[in-house]
Amino acid sequence: MRNIMIFAAVMICLGTVMAQVADKMTPAPAAATTAARKALPAETVAQAGNRSLSIPRDARGHFETEGRIDGQRIAFMVDTGASVIALNESSAARFGLRPAPGDYKATVTTANGIIKAAPTRLAMVDIGGLVVRDVDAMVLPDEALSENLLGLSFLSKLKRFEYANGRMVLEQ
Repeated sequence: MRNIMIFAAVMICLGTVMAQVADKMTPAPAAATTAARKALPAETVAQAGNRSLSIPRDARGHFETEGRIDGQRIAFMVDTGASVIALNESSAARFGLRPAPGDYKATVTTANGIIKAAPTRLAMVDIGGLVVRDVDAMVLPDEALSENLLGLSFLSKLKRFEYANGRMVLEQ
């Protein structure tokens, strides 16, 4: 279990580092960068018992969407390279998740150095009507994680997820 948590933490960090590198590689005026980060609306479609969510790629090439944890809105970047959902402390605190200092047991290596992360489990995560219960997650300090990551602990519980025609398609 310890090795899995370490692997998950490393994958989260890798996703964070890659996002930061991508941001630095795309020079743009401040106004254009702000507009580029604004997530385009996702489309939810229900067909023959399956629910499907189509998330467009933003100007940075990322897939950003909004979800809910315990009824509270939260922004996510879809990260198929992250083993678990990764939340920064500020976002986690909005829905009452405030890990105690002793809960930060997983060691994570980031661009900012080695940090501790707190493993947790989320009762329910809703992304555009796709609901998954009992989802593993990690809480990282705000300085280590600027965006919340929707990782494989959510995605792997779906029927499928794929990249097609410039969109990330999630199906349940």
